[in-house]
Amino acid sequence: MSKKILVWFRNDLRLHDNEMLVEAITKSDEILPVYCFDPRQFELTRYQTIKTGAIRTKFLLESVQDLRKSFQNLGGDILIIKGRPEDILPDLVNKYDIAEVYHHREVASEETEISTYVEDLLWKQKVNLKHFIGHTLYNKEDLPFPIKDIPDVFAQFKKKTERDAIVKPCFLIPETINFVKVEDWGFLPELSDLVVNEDLTDLPQNSEFKGGEEEALKHLHNFLHTGEGMALANASLKKNEIVSKLSPWLALGCLSPREVYWKMKEAEANYGLKPYFNQIVVGLLWRDYYRFMFKKYRNTFFKPEGFKVNGTQVGNTDSELLLAWKTGNTGQPLVDSIMQELNTTGYINNASRQLVATYLIFELNINWVMGAAYLEEKLIDYAPASNWGNWANIAGVGNDQRLTNSFDFEKQLKAVDPKGIYAQALRA
Repeated sequence: MSKKILVWFRNDLRLHDNEMLVEAITKSDEILPVYCFDPRQFELTRYQTIKTGAIRTKFLLESVQDLRKSFQNLGGDILIIKGRPEDILPDLVNKYDIAEVYHHREVASEETEISTYVEDLLWKQKVNLKHFIGHTLYNKEDLPFPIKDIPDVFAQFKKKTERDAIVKPCFLIPETINFVKVEDWGFLPELSDLVVNEDLTDLPQNSEFKGGEEEALKHLHNFLHTGEGMALANASLKKNEIVSKLSPWLALGCLSPREVYWKMKEAEANYGLKPYFNQIVVGLLWRDYYRFMFKKYRNTFFKPEGFKVNGTQVGNTDSELLLAWKTGNTGQPLVDSIMQELNTTGYINNASRQLVATYLIFELNINWVMGAAYLEEKLIDYAPASNWGNWANIAGVGNDQRLTNSFDFEKQLKAVDPKGIYAQALRA
């Protein structure tokens, strides 16, 4: 009897540098790739935001479709089902006589809870759910400290990691795959099937961000070979802009952080050290840092009080001011321009995120979790650890207490847009 492994895709929508996929192919006779569109990811949250907004959902659909195309080019497909993984996967194990299920481990509470549900149900079937880690530049076992001892201060984490850890080489793209025989691989849902609480008529038609591994690798190549001009053109935003342009594909795993690192090293060897190359590494390290902090502290980042234990007032939870901020109608030109850009495109750079967050928290006195939840809905590069970790630190309730009270709106305003050029361009 042939051994079959089910490969459960989540935020790892790629063939390159995918250890889970490579091992599944190596250790089985046939694999069954599966993607579940979990309806819980498109519901209203307790903050009255949509968990995954229309622009982010569109990017996700494009990414899953691109992965499907890649598997079809190899003579197979990916089984696409709408439903909860804990309802779907045990049935597939029975139907296709699956020996093991592989997936990538997540760090935020809702995602890990779903993994636990699935693991418990599979255990009753005497089937193992094997966990892989493929979202970070450094594997946790390669860090110079255990998770519980990771420094809370980012600068210390960066220094020790860069000095004492190594970045592993990428796994190669599989050249051949044997797929389980499936009669009906399922249809990719329509956007309107998933997003039911949002107007779909004003979505961007010519966005620079299109989901999928193919677009991710193309964007990375173009950036590394034309990036210097782009960096100089955005000099005032350069420090924060550079990495974020890769972040949508990194968030869904269409692009591996190690692939970014090693392609950057190739470009560095060809062109010499460029200022923005170092910023790429810093951005990847920030992603790692927040994921490891979530693993260390779990749900603390989602609490309004965060790491503060004195129960300080954290601001209003809802008001007309919050609505004005969301819709870009506060009367502050740059904040409004940035929020309108977010609502229109699903993307704003990191400097802009810090600026609008600082304005919401300290100028409007709104509870920071309301802003974090809204960006969860809107950002196409949303990742729980980076989003909620960043917001908590800006609000002064994060784990890195060196950042407390370090965000000043007027200083940020001058740093981001000293001559008002950015705001004028967005309003044009």
